[in-house]
Amino acid sequence: MESGLDFVEVGQHYTFAKTVGETDVTLFAGITGDFSDTHVNDQYMKTRTNLGGRIAHGALIVGFMSTVSTISIAHVIHRENLSDFPVSAGYDRIRFLKPVLLGDTVTVHYRVAEVDRQRGRSLADMEAVNQHGETVAVGRHVMRWAKKLSAAG
Repeated sequence: MESGLDFVEVGQHYTFAKTVGETDVTLFAGITGDFSDTHVNDQYMKTRTNLGGRIAHGALIVGFMSTVSTISIAHVIHRENLSDFPVSAGYDRIRFLKPVLLGDTVTVHYRVAEVDRQRGRSLADMEAVNQHGETVAVGRHVMRWAKKLSAAG
């Protein structure tokens, strides 16, 4: 049996891109209960801030980070005879550097930065950029490789 970590290498790069639309922000507000004026009140954002309109929830951008972390393991997760499987252990040092406006296209870059076989984990640096190439968010993802039950194969 092999470890899934055998297929994860420092430098591997994955991306996910999405244009943030009205539906994304409205549904996310409903799912999370975060109806802050910054997300749902266009008039407020146009007359009381210098941003020019509503912005996406930071947690929505973290959701995009989660999506790209899932993409990063797609080539591993269904391999036969693995002794372990990947589980997200969390996100460190998440920072929102610029607001994401409705209509912005966000591309999240996920780069494997470290593979720690002793601790059974891999670390990746994430950077979300908008269509202008501006960094809007950064963070680090921790992927834990959990041991499978022997009967699970």
